[in-house]
Amino acid sequence: MQKIFDETESLDRRCYHEFELSEDILMEHAADGMREYIAAHFNTGHSVLIVCGSGNNGADGIALARILHGTYAVSVYLPYGVKSPMAQLQLRRAEKVGVSVCKTLSAADIVIDALFGTGFSRSFDAPTASLLQRLNALSAVKISCDVPSGLHRDGSLESAVFHADITLCMGALKRSMFSDAAKDVVGSVHVIDLGVSRAVYETPSNWNLLEADDIKLPHRHRHNTHKGSFGHLGIICGEKQGAAMIAGRAAFRFGAGLVTLLSNENVQLPDELMQSHLLPSTTTALAVGMGLGNEFSDCELQAHLNHTLPLILDADIFAHPLFPSLLQRRNIILTPHPKEFTTVLKKCGIADIDIATLQRDRFSYVEQFCRHYPHAVLLLKGANVIIGYGTYFYINPLGSNCLAKGGSGDVLSGLIGSLLAQGYAPLDAAIHASLAHTLAARTFSQNSYALTPQTLIESIATL
Repeated sequence: MQKIFDETESLDRRCYHEFELSEDILMEHAADGMREYIAAHFNTGHSVLIVCGSGNNGADGIALARILHGTYAVSVYLPYGVKSPMAQLQLRRAEKVGVSVCKTLSAADIVIDALFGTGFSRSFDAPTASLLQRLNALSAVKISCDVPSGLHRDGSLESAVFHADITLCMGALKRSMFSDAAKDVVGSVHVIDLGVSRAVYETPSNWNLLEADDIKLPHRHRHNTHKGSFGHLGIICGEKQGAAMIAGRAAFRFGAGLVTLLSNENVQLPDELMQSHLLPSTTTALAVGMGLGNEFSDCELQAHLNHTLPLILDADIFAHPLFPSLLQRRNIILTPHPKEFTTVLKKCGIADIDIATLQRDRFSYVEQFCRHYPHAVLLLKGANVIIGYGTYFYINPLGSNCLAKGGSGDVLSGLIGSLLAQGYAPLDAAIHASLAHTLAARTFSQNSYALTPQTLIESIATL
């Protein structure tokens, strides 16, 4: 797990004031860190075009050019000249060692974007948009210095944005890199140290990036057990029965000792799943919402919810009249996709927005919800999953476009419900089920369009 920061300017200032590390020293370490990455991944002699802005992001790029010069065929392109004192200083240094400043864009093996850093906030003019489009069209490995140009601090994108294969992030991870919109432009992200280790540079943060090795699977360590030792998940089976069946199969595959679907009708189920018209007395967690539809009257549904069991809430339950009362309960997990989350925000009186507005500022709306309902765990689905609980937030960046299929969310609900039933705390259930969900999708080796919920469930066994 790694820390994530909304901004790192305050971390830089801390280096200046507490560690007596000047801006110049930090910049030299930034440039040398980029050089180290390039040297480790690209043979000497490659041609490198560094496109630099007029400010300090451009200064980082010019410093890198100076360090690479003589080992790589380096050229610098300065479409806006140099304006900041550091950019002017770095250009003087680079020119003294013989770095070539070119007048036009040229082909290269590696193109480095050092145009605009984290301070970028304005809209691009037509020449800048055209420049980025031309850079993206070059046949080269594309690397961004700190953040891709065109990525805003809130994670939204300009109409034109640099599409990086690799982003070399200075000092610490920026939250903007993990918006849904950023997923297609940041490439693989690597942090560059700035003269001190990240353990020293970073301060406490309430935002964290989940990694594959953070997962805690429900392995069975005790031998003297029985099926009741591993929980009993109840799933309310509504109008679209397939959703509950998918969730049930996923829960059973992920270790739940028993899984019962609660239905008004007799449903043809897989052999391992049970069904009942009443909530079994041994139930240890309940999932409601997936495929719910209008199968149950409010009174019938209320009867199934007349307990204090841990709940996972998904899909149709967010628009149901009972939803506001369920939000007052403890031990609940909400798993909306963006459209459903706009319904949640409206029902809660937090915001009345459309999906596009939500997606432009996902982080802020998750924080707002968690301030209003600090006892609830929120898992907002997306290209990058956000999990919030109180004042703590986690991003799972391991999602795959393979999961953009009907039924994938039902698998996730089943995985979370399984862990809840087995005794995981709600936050832990959301984190580890989300990791299992995304990692299982990553094991899929066939065409990206071909993943099915059944294949995804089977992959859970191989984690």
